[in-house]
Amino acid sequence: MRQYHQQHQEWAHLPMDQGVRREAVPPQPVLGAGDDRMVCQWDGATKCGSHSAGGMVLLDQEGQTIIAHGTQYPVVDDPMVVELLVLREAILWCLGMGLSAVRFEGDAKVVIDKVLQADNRDSRMGAILEEVIGYLSVHRGLSVRFVGRRNNRVALRVARKALLLYPAASRCFDFNGWLRARM
Repeated sequence: MRQYHQQHQEWAHLPMDQGVRREAVPPQPVLGAGDDRMVCQWDGATKCGSHSAGGMVLLDQEGQTIIAHGTQYPVVDDPMVVELLVLREAILWCLGMGLSAVRFEGDAKVVIDKVLQADNRDSRMGAILEEVIGYLSVHRGLSVRFVGRRNNRVALRVARKALLLYPAASRCFDFNGWLRARM
């Protein structure tokens, strides 16, 4: 955690370029008794008829936020499709940081059930669902689990903040600093 905070401080003082995506150095996973997976909570938020956003939060074993990320989706207003897009983004985000043992927790029961049952017959979500199922089958250290909305509040906060930032580029917003100020 000290290494993460030191690197975050170093990155925080660099000028932000609108065209360059800033990525934090991946944290080293903290292993708990009997569980070798990091936890990544994810959630989506939709402004009806306009745009959508998603929030992802990587947690340590005590449930404290290590790093947060927000994303935006113009035009997508189907809540189930948004939830699935955010799950896909969360998987790619964690894999991009080199994390191969992650449990993804979300509050979209319908989406999670479809993923767990490998049910890609829904025409709205078919191709994206197939992609998510593919990632989970190739990367055996990844899993998906349902948690109630009450247990997914931090990811929802990040998603709502990304929703409010639209059409500004949410990738340039310091979600980590914003979240730390509110926790």
